[in-house]
Amino acid sequence: MSNAPLYLEPRLAPRLASLLDAASFLHALVDGLGSPLNLVLPQQFAENVARFGSVLRRHHLGGRVCFAHKASRSQALVRHLATTGAALDAASLGELRQALGAGFTGDRIVVTGPKDPETLWLAARCGAVVNADGAGELEDAARIVGAFGLPRLRVVLRLSEFETSGTRVLSRRSRFGTAVKSLSDLLDVLERHQDALEPIGVGYHLDTTSLDEKATALEGCLRAMEELQIRGFQPRVVDVGGGFGVNYLAHAGQWDHYTTELAHAVMGRRPPLTWGGHGYGLRVENGTLRGSLGLYPAHRPVAGSAYLDELLSRPAPGLGRPFGTLLLESMYDLYTEPGRALADQCGLTLGRVQEVRAGGAGEHLVRLALNAGDVGLEDHGVLMDPVLLPRGDAPGQETGPVGVYLMGNLCLEGDLITRRMVFLPRLPRPGDLLAFANTAGYCMDFTATRAQQQPVARKVAVREEDAQEDARGGRGTWSWCLDEQYWPVTATGGRRT
Repeated sequence: MSNAPLYLEPRLAPRLASLLDAASFLHALVDGLGSPLNLVLPQQFAENVARFGSVLRRHHLGGRVCFAHKASRSQALVRHLATTGAALDAASLGELRQALGAGFTGDRIVVTGPKDPETLWLAARCGAVVNADGAGELEDAARIVGAFGLPRLRVVLRLSEFETSGTRVLSRRSRFGTAVKSLSDLLDVLERHQDALEPIGVGYHLDTTSLDEKATALEGCLRAMEELQIRGFQPRVVDVGGGFGVNYLAHAGQWDHYTTELAHAVMGRRPPLTWGGHGYGLRVENGTLRGSLGLYPAHRPVAGSAYLDELLSRPAPGLGRPFGTLLLESMYDLYTEPGRALADQCGLTLGRVQEVRAGGAGEHLVRLALNAGDVGLEDHGVLMDPVLLPRGDAPGQETGPVGVYLMGNLCLEGDLITRRMVFLPRLPRPGDLLAFANTAGYCMDFTATRAQQQPVARKVAVREEDAQEDARGGRGTWSWCLDEQYWPVTATGGRRT
């Protein structure tokens, strides 16, 4: 039985790696703004948008890349997005208002999620597209358009519970959308309200990254478009939503090795790898391993824009030709709504080490000036190692890999930054920073609270000013400003090498 460290090294794109190389810059930011601290990289955000756009061009398709705003509360990212050709998916009234305030016009906004009358009114008033989940929502929208004399509201019908041809297989159930077998009910509503509602297409929402399930749903949408045409409508948009995935880890082998060793630990074949023997969904019953691993597949060979490319290249199960070809021949536009995938490599969460002490079983406990809500890795099932950034003026540290448990700053037994034992190249010291990479998508915002009066992480936008290699191996200089102060037309301040 090996005692070798089980690393899960984060995948770092060049810009994020360059930022982590600027350790003195990051320490200075935390010194001035406190721990925890979130950093976002608008430049990387724009690059990710361009990659998704290139997939549409490769398949000769028109359409839109719509950032799912719910993945990040960052104003800087949204404002920078407005300078690109991308659109925005607003899942709440607050997100819709922020998009309009960031410079988006209504024709570049798709409104999704649960919708109250206020959201429907503002969407119709500004000319946004509404992803409608059911007949009741369509009726509400038509009533609001008529009552206030607003222009016809463009709507996409969100469908669910698609069936494959041949053997009857239902797609994954979703609380969003209307079962495709009830499409005629939606079309009846649209026929009654043709003066208020303009159906421009159909779409789906699936909480999965399974290509097979998405292929089933996309083929169902193509068939639904035919139903709209038979009723006399002129649809032109197919919306495939999000769920394109992110590859968080640098090495597939580390992920495979760790999950294998975790199963061995749960079965008692090696020392525990988690706090309290937590199995992440695995358990032992009568000597047999049961359950399933409740973790995000942290290493994905195909993710983000490459996933979209593979979906469009895949033959439709019942139609025999690639989806990209079918969409092109029908002259349909494709809408996509990536959230996590567009925020890939666009953020970093910093936490200062406050205390290091020996635990009861020979391991080390490291307490950070942040809590589990500030970097929601556990809530999103993401396992990856933080990057240790020693303080420059710290005395020499002991070398060699060490396993530690990362504790938060709340007075709660359950406040663990991650339940797994994290392996670091050396033992950290108070004053060092741990940097959690790639947290912009959901992890830095979705669970953050002010529990026990602990501060929520402030957020800054950072910009790389000079990407040329310097003598120390760094890539250039970095500047920063508070997230809410970022505008694409204004130079950021706080420059520091």
